[in-house]
Amino acid sequence: MNRIRIILIALDHMFFALLTLGNCKRGETMSAAAWGLELHGKRMGKLFRPLIDGLFYFVERDHCELSWMAERHIYELMND
Repeated sequence: MNRIRIILIALDHMFFALLTLGNCKRGETMSAAAWGLELHGKRMGKLFRPLIDGLFYFVERDHCELSWMAERHIYELMND
Protein backbone atom coordinates (compact mmCIF):
# COMPACT_ATOMS: atom_id res chain seq x y z
CA MET A 1 0.00 0.00 0.00
CA ASN A 2 2.88 2.38 0.78
CA ARG A 3 4.32 1.89 -2.73
CA ILE A 4 0.99 2.79 -4.31
CA ARG A 5 0.81 5.94 -2.18
CA ILE A 6 4.33 6.97 -3.23
CA ILE A 7 3.47 6.43 -6.90
CA LEU A 8 0.25 8.46 -6.58
CA ILE A 9 2.11 11.34 -4.92
CA ALA A 10 4.77 11.26 -7.66
CA LEU A 11 2.04 11.39 -10.31
CA ASP A 12 0.45 14.32 -8.49
CA HIS A 13 3.79 16.17 -8.56
CA MET A 14 4.19 15.49 -12.27
CA PHE A 15 0.65 16.49 -13.25
CA PHE A 16 0.79 19.66 -11.16
CA ALA A 17 4.14 20.66 -12.69
CA LEU A 18 2.67 20.09 -16.17
CA LEU A 19 -0.54 21.95 -15.30
CA THR A 20 1.38 25.00 -14.05
CA LEU A 21 4.03 24.72 -16.78
CA GLY A 22 6.64 24.35 -14.05
CA ASN A 23 5.49 27.41 -12.10
CA CYS A 24 5.40 25.54 -8.79
CA LYS A 25 7.72 24.52 -5.98
CA ARG A 26 9.75 21.39 -6.55
CA GLY A 27 7.70 18.41 -5.38
CA GLU A 28 4.59 20.48 -4.63
CA THR A 29 1.28 18.63 -4.82
CA MET A 30 -2.02 20.08 -5.96
CA SER A 31 -3.39 19.67 -2.44
CA ALA A 32 -0.60 21.63 -0.77
CA ALA A 33 -0.76 24.32 -3.45
CA ALA A 34 -4.51 24.70 -2.99
CA TRP A 35 -4.07 25.20 0.77
CA GLY A 36 -1.28 27.73 0.22
CA LEU A 37 -3.32 29.65 -2.33
CA GLU A 38 -6.28 29.80 0.05
CA LEU A 39 -4.00 31.02 2.86
CA HIS A 40 -3.02 33.92 0.62
CA GLY A 41 -6.66 34.68 -0.20
CA LYS A 42 -6.39 33.57 -3.84
CA ARG A 43 -9.59 32.68 -5.66
CA MET A 44 -8.19 29.41 -7.08
CA GLY A 45 -7.39 28.20 -3.56
CA LYS A 46 -10.86 29.08 -2.31
CA LEU A 47 -12.31 27.13 -5.22
CA PHE A 48 -10.09 24.04 -5.34
CA ARG A 49 -9.22 23.46 -1.65
CA PRO A 50 -12.79 22.50 -0.63
CA LEU A 51 -13.12 20.38 -3.76
CA ILE A 52 -9.92 18.44 -3.07
CA ASP A 53 -10.70 18.11 0.65
CA GLY A 54 -14.14 16.81 -0.30
CA LEU A 55 -12.62 14.14 -2.54
CA PHE A 56 -10.37 12.92 0.28
CA TYR A 57 -12.90 13.40 3.10
CA PHE A 58 -13.39 9.67 3.77
CA VAL A 59 -9.67 8.95 3.63
CA GLU A 60 -8.21 11.94 5.44
CA ARG A 61 -9.87 14.99 6.95
CA ASP A 62 -8.15 18.34 6.22
CA HIS A 63 -6.15 16.68 3.46
CA CYS A 64 -4.89 19.90 1.87
CA GLU A 65 -3.71 21.39 5.16
CA LEU A 66 -1.92 18.18 6.14
CA SER A 67 -0.27 18.00 2.71
CA TRP A 68 0.87 21.61 2.99
CA MET A 69 2.29 21.02 6.47
CA ALA A 70 4.15 17.88 5.35
CA GLU A 71 5.64 19.60 2.31
CA ARG A 72 6.52 22.72 4.30
CA HIS A 73 8.56 20.50 6.63
CA ILE A 74 10.40 19.06 3.61
CA TYR A 75 11.21 22.56 2.27
CA GLU A 76 12.57 23.60 5.68
CA LEU A 77 14.86 20.55 5.71
CA MET A 78 16.07 21.33 2.18
CA ASN A 79 17.00 24.91 3.19
CA ASP A 80 19.02 23.87 6.26
